[in-house]
Amino acid sequence: MADLVETAVNAGNFNTLIKAVEAINLIETLQSPGPFTVFAPTDEAFAKLPEGTLESLLQDIPKLKKIVTYHVAFGDVRSDDLVQIDEAQTVEGSIVAIESANGKIKVNDANVLKTDILTDNGVIHVIDAVLMPAMVAGK
Repeated sequence: MADLVETAVNAGNFNTLIKAVEAINLIETLQSPGPFTVFAPTDEAFAKLPEGTLESLLQDIPKLKKIVTYHVAFGDVRSDDLVQIDEAQTVEGSIVAIESANGKIKVNDANVLKTDILTDNGVIHVIDAVLMPAMVAGK
């Protein structure tokens, strides 16, 4: 089985996320034994950001690092776990809210499009928006 990074690259719709992960030198971490849970915004999710946002983040590595690591939780949190919890601790240090209702799961304001893409060091859940930690969003 491939690791988190290989799986995301092979999926083909996480190019922007991979670019951001590379920019903050997180590749090695996401290839380590983990396990990690990645709430992975698609390229379409990144495209929804206001124009110029991504370019400016790629120039502001500390801020980009906070945002990217806010999408990564410790542990192997599968969909059956997500429906039982209401928050998850992120690598960034703060928590994301998990909401489950009517068979749909949300992470903060993002909808989970696909759950449980299993890798050899964790799991990926596909989301339709880029999550912003409060300390970044408030600035």
